[in-house]
Amino acid sequence: MNGGRHFLPLTDGERREMLAHIGAASEDDLFAELPPAIRLEEGLDLPPPLSEMEALAHLEALAAKNRHLREYPCFIGGGVYDHFIPSVVSHITGRSEFYTAYTPYQAEISQGVLQSIYEYQTLICRLTGMEAANASLYDGASALAEAAVAACAATRRRKVLISRSVNPHYRRVLQSYLDVRDLQLQELPLREGATDYAAAEKLLDSDTAALLLQQPNFFGLLEEMEPAAALAHRHGALLVLSTDPISLAVCRTPAEYGADIVTGEGQVLGNPPSFGGPLLGFFAARQKLIRRIPGRIAGETEDSEGRRGFVLTLQTREQHIRRERAISNICSNQALNALAAAVYLAAMGPAGLREVAELCLQKAAYALEKITALRGFAQVFPGVHFKEFAVRLPGSGGNLNGHLLKHKLIGGLDLEPLYPELGPAMLFCVTETKSREQIDALVGALEGWS
Repeated sequence: MNGGRHFLPLTDGERREMLAHIGAASEDDLFAELPPAIRLEEGLDLPPPLSEMEALAHLEALAAKNRHLREYPCFIGGGVYDHFIPSVVSHITGRSEFYTAYTPYQAEISQGVLQSIYEYQTLICRLTGMEAANASLYDGASALAEAAVAACAATRRRKVLISRSVNPHYRRVLQSYLDVRDLQLQELPLREGATDYAAAEKLLDSDTAALLLQQPNFFGLLEEMEPAAALAHRHGALLVLSTDPISLAVCRTPAEYGADIVTGEGQVLGNPPSFGGPLLGFFAARQKLIRRIPGRIAGETEDSEGRRGFVLTLQTREQHIRRERAISNICSNQALNALAAAVYLAAMGPAGLREVAELCLQKAAYALEKITALRGFAQVFPGVHFKEFAVRLPGSGGNLNGHLLKHKLIGGLDLEPLYPELGPAMLFCVTETKSREQIDALVGALEGWS
């Protein structure tokens, strides 16, 4: 070391000694297996090495070039959301016994991890009204896709119907899942931003395994769900929903209107947006479908001395049961993210979660009213919106977001690439974290652009 700062380069003698020790005549021999066409012709143009103190200063300067959500108010959603996270969440999830824990292969010696999973499952069941939930999946998209596969297995049918009001990214993941399994996917058209049930009635048949919907849907609309279960069940199909768990504090549970499987993105429950991940897919179902649930299910039991304990009750992947009986080979649950969700739900309680949901409703309604009062802006779809709403624009969404960034605002999601038939339109998201002043600043910036 040189003054505690840098490693000294090797001398020529040391280099020759190392090469001789490994049986190489020259440094070029170390790369003999690489084709000449991909080898560098000259050395890398790298800056000199830095000490730890210098490296930290350099990284801080690079990080300072980023704009973050505490600095710029964010009005984009579309699947990942900016919600307030109580500090207790990071205090619990940051404990080493949780933070460093891995998938419990020797499950029963990991009682703390199993209990946290069990508590998470219980809270998801209470939130959705379902009777069983798994230990979590990768994200909302994979959870919905796994639900479709489970529905096909349960009904022994090969066709799935999905509304175009479901998140477009979820639909792409679902298509990938079904293509490799030789299962059929059909999309249902929209009617004023919601599922066209008349079209669903025509497409539902004896080969339909499931009807897949989103509530609130991708445009933030609360859809009429009562016809959905009746339609699906009349044809022997399952009703599968993807839902925002925050909305369930003010809306009826999926169980109340007849859903069979409920999935969703749990990032909103105590997990930061973090540039889009890691995320948390939750999956819950009725008891009759418990053996169709992918991944792991933790359960409560008693040991031989009558003491409370926790076990992995069910694992339906092919590493644990016969391949032909396996539901899915999805291997990992998002244990740390699920723990954050459990801590968040426990800390907020029913009253706190309801307050968050009501603030989302009220603030989004205020923003929608103010924005659509501007010249050139109009509401795309009628109805009740939760947290998100689509607005028709007087110009390009991409240009608008560039304009908003100049005003230190992160704008909404440009809908035109996802739904070309809408023309210039943007999906705005307003959560409980946005103040009246921030919403008014957005409206002022929009007025200046229009």
